[in-house]
Amino acid sequence: MNLQKTDSIIKAVQRIEREQKRRKSQDSLARYNTGEKVHKKQLAFHQSKKRNRWVFGGNRSGKTECGAVECVYLARGVHPYKENKNGVSGWVVSLSAQVQRDVAQKKILHYLRKDWIEEIVMQSGRKDAPESGVIDFIRVKNVFGGVSQIGFKSCDQGREKFQGASLDFVWFDEEPPKDIYLECRMRVMDKRGEIFGTMTPLKGLTFTYTDIFMNRKNDPEVWYEFMEWSDNPYLSTEEIALMEGCLDEGQLQSRRFGKFAPSEGLVYPEFEESVHVIDPFPIPKEWQDNISIDPGLNNPLSAHWYAVDFDDNVYVVYEHFAAGKDVDYHANEIKRICDLLGWKRDGKGRICALIDSAANQRTLSGIKSVAELFYERDILVNTDVDKDLFSGIARVKSYLNTKNGLPNLYIFSSCVNLIRELKSYFWGNGDVPRKTDDHCLDEMRYYLASRPKKVAVLPEKTAIQKDKERLWRKVKNMRREG
Repeated sequence: MNLQKTDSIIKAVQRIEREQKRRKSQDSLARYNTGEKVHKKQLAFHQSKKRNRWVFGGNRSGKTECGAVECVYLARGVHPYKENKNGVSGWVVSLSAQVQRDVAQKKILHYLRKDWIEEIVMQSGRKDAPESGVIDFIRVKNVFGGVSQIGFKSCDQGREKFQGASLDFVWFDEEPPKDIYLECRMRVMDKRGEIFGTMTPLKGLTFTYTDIFMNRKNDPEVWYEFMEWSDNPYLSTEEIALMEGCLDEGQLQSRRFGKFAPSEGLVYPEFEESVHVIDPFPIPKEWQDNISIDPGLNNPLSAHWYAVDFDDNVYVVYEHFAAGKDVDYHANEIKRICDLLGWKRDGKGRICALIDSAANQRTLSGIKSVAELFYERDILVNTDVDKDLFSGIARVKSYLNTKNGLPNLYIFSSCVNLIRELKSYFWGNGDVPRKTDDHCLDEMRYYLASRPKKVAVLPEKTAIQKDKERLWRKVKNMRREG
């Protein structure tokens, strides 16, 4: 190959590389979550295979970004974690046309390269300057050769404007009214499409709280994640401190942490499902510690099995929760679960447990107390529990707290009622929690309050350590004298 031809090839390669570099500089999608700064919770959102996914995020936590990118991934057919289709149809739903223009539409255009756009149809404004107007829909070139369509809707149009379509996806930028949410679920049903939402929960305990966060219907397709300022690697600590100083505690819960914040406030805002809830695993026999019971006959009886590892971390490993049953039923269930877990018993095969001291009381219709009835069924319940409410709540908080590192309390995901109560336990009037839906929390509080408080025990110093300390004191004295 002669030198002239070689030089020509080198120049051609350089032109290609320059063009690739130019295109990449204009390709925001290629730069999303790459390099040294990676938003891990955005990645978790994209990786989830669930069909009803939500991000509850504070302002500027990065939630809107991942919603827009998800739309573009699907429209282009380049989703890194899912099977892609040759041409899809979806909606972006905003609260109003103005919010659409200023937020969601702006984000979508940011991640759509101009050569990927086949057509833009406007509701108002010019198609050569779509960012300044209100877009009706964008036709996007799919990498498999087809064309996808991203339509834009606003909630102020009313539910009727959301009827009739068959869609592959719907993205809610902020929380919609419930009737529009339900209508959009109908729109993705026949295609087995997906719904995803990104929102800051500023409206209190709405349907997203009950249907998504609490997931009261146990929908297996529901997934959610919380995002807060410190999750966003592009926010500096100085900027976070500045924003933090402008908000009160109630505003911080929603606008920083993306938490649902009713006027009364959560008793245990420290609880985070992604941190404290773990998948079950076989517990070593040496970790088995105690069972705690909150008794109930018409009301639910709650019982949990607690284990403690060698680092003094507490694990809630099993749950029994039932209402309208007699002592025989509960005693048999507790024995069955103990057999299932291989739980420890005393020398006579009896089971030991903590129980609310109210179990000592006899009712007008019975001559024996609940505690006595359990005793007769070989479940030795100890009613000597600390029931002080405020010190008990403080103790639970200390186990949940992650500010100084990892928490000291982990809950197996199978303990669904305890998890539900932790998420829905609110302060009421007079600085007292609402006395509803707290059976699991009461007996967990009794158990944690019964545990010995941690006392730091310093190890005995070795002879070498003592010699070093003597030498160091001698050096310090010489410096002081000199």
